[in-house]
Amino acid sequence: MDLQTVTSKGKRYTRTRRVGRGTGSGRGKTCGRGHKGWGQRSGSSRRPGYEGGQMPIYRRVPKRGFTNARFRVEYTVINVEALNAFDDGAVVDLAGIIERGLTSLNTPLLKVLGNGELTTKLTIRAQKFSASAATKVAAAGGTVVTLDSKGRAAGEEVGAAPQTTAAQAPSEEAPAAEEATSEESESAGGEEADS
Repeated sequence: MDLQTVTSKGKRYTRTRRVGRGTGSGRGKTCGRGHKGWGQRSGSSRRPGYEGGQMPIYRRVPKRGFTNARFRVEYTVINVEALNAFDDGAVVDLAGIIERGLTSLNTPLLKVLGNGELTTKLTIRAQKFSASAATKVAAAGGTVVTLDSKGRAAGEEVGAAPQTTAAQAPSEEAPAAEEATSEESESAGGEEADS
């Protein structure tokens, strides 16, 4: 150990070992490559898993059974402590989280985990919540909305017509007024016929 080693903070790339510098170095003459053959020639390389011609391990082991790896469901994950970036009363969904750069998009499905503390009151829309995450959101006064795989909450429909307000609802007095006017016109016509 020397002063340079003590004061160094570590290097990303280590210095390449110098070979062919004499027999006393331990890497002289054949430089650790051996005599003749494929590995002794320059430019030689071996693919990962190569075992010198021996039947490799990935071909020796039996391959049976079923794995669910192809069909597993993956989520874009975020912890509740990261959601403190939103203001009180905000509605938090995956699009808002990605827009603020709080996590990177993995899949269109969002899962909220309970690491950390939540101090803001939020309405969080996601496909999955861990038990601790749901508890912390409720403790902060917020609400959890569980979505399905298409991003819809229970009772929501894609392309549903908006609900009409009281101002937009048709008046019930209009048909009655129309009937009254029609009766008046009929009575007036009858009086003219009598005269």
